[in-house]
Amino acid sequence: MGNLGVNHTISVLVSNEVGVLSRIVDLFSGRGYNIESLTVAPALDSIYSRVTIVTQGDDDVIEQICKQLNRLIPVIKVANLSIGDAIEYEIGLLKIFVNDENRAEFMNIVAQAQASIMDVNEKLYTVKIDGDEKKVQTFAELVRPFGIKEFVRSGKVAITKSGQFSTFKKLKDEFVKVE
Repeated sequence: MGNLGVNHTISVLVSNEVGVLSRIVDLFSGRGYNIESLTVAPALDSIYSRVTIVTQGDDDVIEQICKQLNRLIPVIKVANLSIGDAIEYEIGLLKIFVNDENRAEFMNIVAQAQASIMDVNEKLYTVKIDGDEKKVQTFAELVRPFGIKEFVRSGKVAITKSGQFSTFKKLKDEFVKVE
């Protein structure tokens, strides 16, 4: 058993139908597994959806979760993206207090982090930061001294660098593997 307490990213391709997300969440809650992050959106072809789940556990627990997910009827394919090369991404939106005295310092941090200012009013800037989890968290820590009014995160999305997990599984020869 390795990787105890380490976050694992699991990508699940499912049929885009009513109740699928509920079944996935029920599987986790019924077995006492925690979902750290959950992102769901239609795939390129809207008859499918991609579910990206971040959870914790050792290798045996993650293997068991993947096997149980594979048994669900609407699930087409499950991939543990933590075991291969994957690109992981998330977005953070922050409302930050900024005044005339600290505006220059704030703008420098925003520029260095390659963040984007989305909205400005008298004393509050809304900023978007995107990248891996560490980049989003680091930016939040850098601007914390200014005063964060609100901070929301998108949840992680991930995709493999190679062809190990394709957007479409060959189903009745309708689709070909996307590399």
